[in-house]
Amino acid sequence: MADQVMKYSPKVASLSTPEAAAELRTLLKERGCTDMPEIVHGAEGIVEAATVGSADTVVTGIVGAAGLLPTIEAIKLGKDIALANKETLISGGPVINPLVEKHGINMLPADSEHSAIFQCLQGVPPGGLRRVILTASGGAFRDFSKDELFDMCENDPRAVQKKATTHPNWDMGAKITLDSATMMNKGLEVIEAHYLFGASYDDIDIVIHPQSIVHSMVETQDTSCIAQLGWADMRLPIVYSVSWPHRLKMPYKPLNLAEIGSLTFKAPDTEKYPCIALAYEAGKKGGTMTAVLNAANEAANEMFREDVGLGFLDIPKLIEGAMEAHKEDFK
Repeated sequence: MADQVMKYSPKVASLSTPEAAAELRTLLKERGCTDMPEIVHGAEGIVEAATVGSADTVVTGIVGAAGLLPTIEAIKLGKDIALANKETLISGGPVINPLVEKHGINMLPADSEHSAIFQCLQGVPPGGLRRVILTASGGAFRDFSKDELFDMCENDPRAVQKKATTHPNWDMGAKITLDSATMMNKGLEVIEAHYLFGASYDDIDIVIHPQSIVHSMVETQDTSCIAQLGWADMRLPIVYSVSWPHRLKMPYKPLNLAEIGSLTFKAPDTEKYPCIALAYEAGKKGGTMTAVLNAANEAANEMFREDVGLGFLDIPKLIEGAMEAHKEDFK
């Protein structure tokens, strides 16, 4: 954080704890920072960063439901949103979408799959979308059969713990990497696609694409499929989310299909990845069920990573239990 402050001179720097804020302040003084930002912390600090007056666009890249409140406050101030925090829509889609319309702001996707869909839809007329096809790398266990994964969970849980937090294609944080291993990440993206693009859940499909070159596709009413391709590099969707409708010339490596050689696709195994079905179920139920799905997943994800005794196959069981319990007071 100190390096970033020295390089970019932000107005506000927000950290998670008061201790971290104090440490940053000390580091900046030691480095002779002449343009000291306002240093804040905690939930209030996140909101302050998201609502800084000089920002026209707020990139919401924070992990988890913690991104919901600052996104709401930024929208209320009329700021455009570059959305890389899917939990904002999953937890609060019925609230967020009316706010976007009320305040007349743009909310554009900054993650790879939904940016791909958004790019594919440029030029597609209203009513022209037939189907959304989300691609997935398959996560850490994509090359394991269901039986091999289940056997590994039973006989070598330590190896599962290690592998589940290592992604084969993307360099992501621990939470999202584990969500990718359970495929809940893709399930959450199904719900996000519903809120972003208005597609019904029956018209949103998932396909495993190990090379992570096709970032997603749309099918139009005439059955034509339009795909967005590129290297596994988050810079492109982030740049597009803040530069749309323009296309900026960037110094990135051009895509070379001959170098890649082949692209493969297969359907996901929903018995191997029960979190996918849970996400569809919560999305179709609607209301507060998607918020419960997300909260239960965040809790299970953290428990698994903290190694407190929750096994990999227990993650969907915990989520399903929370959803069943919520049906009694569902709103």
